[in-house]
Amino acid sequence: MKLHCEAEVVSRQLPALGMRNRGKGVRAVLSLCQQTARGQPWARGERSGPHLTCLFISTLKDKRGTRYELKENIEQFFTKFVDEGKATVRLKEPPVDICLSKANSSSLKSFLSALRLAHRGCDIEAPLSTFAPVKTSEFEKCKTKMVITSKKDYPLSRNFPPSLEHLQTSYCGLIRIDMRMLSLRNLRKLDLSHNHIKKLPATIGDLIHLQELNLNDNHLESFSVALCQSTLQTSLRSLDLSKNKIKALPVQFCQLRELTDLKLDDNELIRFPFKMGQLTNLRFLSAARNKLPFLPSEFKNLSLEYLDLFGNTFEQPKVLPVIMLQTPLSLLESSARAILYNRIPYGSPIIPLHLCQDLDTAKTCVCGRFCLNSFIQGTTTMNLHSVAHTVVLVDNMGGTEAPVISYFCSLTCYVNCCDMLK
Repeated sequence: MKLHCEAEVVSRQLPALGMRNRGKGVRAVLSLCQQTARGQPWARGERSGPHLTCLFISTLKDKRGTRYELKENIEQFFTKFVDEGKATVRLKEPPVDICLSKANSSSLKSFLSALRLAHRGCDIEAPLSTFAPVKTSEFEKCKTKMVITSKKDYPLSRNFPPSLEHLQTSYCGLIRIDMRMLSLRNLRKLDLSHNHIKKLPATIGDLIHLQELNLNDNHLESFSVALCQSTLQTSLRSLDLSKNKIKALPVQFCQLRELTDLKLDDNELIRFPFKMGQLTNLRFLSAARNKLPFLPSEFKNLSLEYLDLFGNTFEQPKVLPVIMLQTPLSLLESSARAILYNRIPYGSPIIPLHLCQDLDTAKTCVCGRFCLNSFIQGTTTMNLHSVAHTVVLVDNMGGTEAPVISYFCSLTCYVNCCDMLK
């Protein structure tokens, strides 16, 4: 029985000697092994003589490993963070704490259960290992980082180590995402930059721990709604979509509310999602060299540290507003406003999908209310320093202003706010 994780053996005598442990685990293979009472290895098929179960810890620097007896020798288990792959086993003799981390949570729970049985002197049903040096290939299974930057190094005949947390496969000529990557459940950083990927599978959303996704310099034309509504909503912090062929992002993109860094440079963007202001954690935004004619009104709700919109085709604000008011309001408009204003839950199982899409794309008036097809549209300018601490100039003339589209749900709202329009 083996467990792949990071391990650190902390002596409880060090503080008394005025010394400290280094406080960092190393990749290790933990094994449960069996020996006779006289200290001889327990041979397969041997029937006689009492036997004991020991804990065997091997590292890349010490492949022969260190052995710890377990019977009536465990003082305490610390398992508060076992669901995060962390636990500590406190031994009586020698007086050490074995700190485990970055383990598969289910494997860790099974291993700890076996340790408890060994401590009590009970038989363990799982197959036990032998006292033999661990092969280097075993530590390959424990790798947390892999960087591949050429086609010749790309693994075709072997799988990726299941413990990977950081995977980079750049300049490999990939035209699609290797489905083997999507089984790496511990993955936190995925770098697929400088390839030829045209489409993203929705199953990327199954990588529940993914925090950084780099798709710079590919052939993407879209970012799917399915990804926006996946577990990436709660995990993804950094997204790089630079140097692709994306023309627009879906309004559901703004559901990725944990994003702090977003790079969209060198695409073909003709608009931002108009609910952009919902990305309240966003701090770094770069969308230089696109085709943005204006910014959405909710852009004003952002609070950025860095903003780069250089090289976009911003238009001059229009003098006359676009009036799309309906009198009286249609039943669809009235119902939509009521649902959104009162935050009534909705979804395709409740109402038809096309109505859900209408509600998702509703516009927000400057007064905070919503409008669907009945509104007045006006254009104003905004100094980008009002939403970002550091602003890259919008053009070569030293400008830091950009046009913003604003919506008004009624003539009253428009009249009350007309002084902000130019």
